[in-house]
Amino acid sequence: MGQTSGHPYPYTDRADAGRVLAGALADYRGRKGLLVLGLPRGGVPVAAEVAGALDAALDVVLVRKIGHPRQPELAAGAVAEAAGERTAVWNDDVVRFWLASAPATGQAELDAVLSAESAELRRRAGLYRPNRPVQGIRGNTVIVVDDGLATGATMRAALAAVRNLEPQWLVAAAPMSCAPAGGITALADDVVIPWADSTLSAVGQAYRVFGQTGDAEVRALLRVE
Repeated sequence: MGQTSGHPYPYTDRADAGRVLAGALADYRGRKGLLVLGLPRGGVPVAAEVAGALDAALDVVLVRKIGHPRQPELAAGAVAEAAGERTAVWNDDVVRFWLASAPATGQAELDAVLSAESAELRRRAGLYRPNRPVQGIRGNTVIVVDDGLATGATMRAALAAVRNLEPQWLVAAAPMSCAPAGGITALADDVVIPWADSTLSAVGQAYRVFGQTGDAEVRALLRVE
């Protein structure tokens, strides 16, 4: 796992972070079939810098949090889509507690949240890939990029979705993490985080400028016409 880069922290913005991350990933440049997948929306500007520096194809892996039915800010899991296939990853402790506290309706309510988030994934897939085929993953080197890791749940869901599509080598990459990324290492062949275990309480604290990334910016970076 990458630990340091000599770069002064915090990052200026996502583009700056992407350039630093690209430097940490430089050994992957030139690999045949190299593909960089950004996590919309904030991970895509970082991924675009990485893809440009490594001369790699750029696409997205879509992830949505599955919120607790009564406490939406609490993640019961996440659902991800890559190359047209979806995978759900669950926070087992949260799910067990929820099903025990609402035995009659718990599963149906959880299924309803999953259905709604899956529908949002389909909407975003149509928005970001309206007229282009999905990139090939099977047998290739794939780098999954986000703008930072807080709990790591979103990255874990993305990696699980991509792993199901049988890449030859799977890399998890982010400019920073708020805490040790132990859960990530079990899902990826390599983990690259220049500012690992930053001890910050939120990803946004790693950036001087950390505005919202809109759909229009993501579409422009993906060159959607």
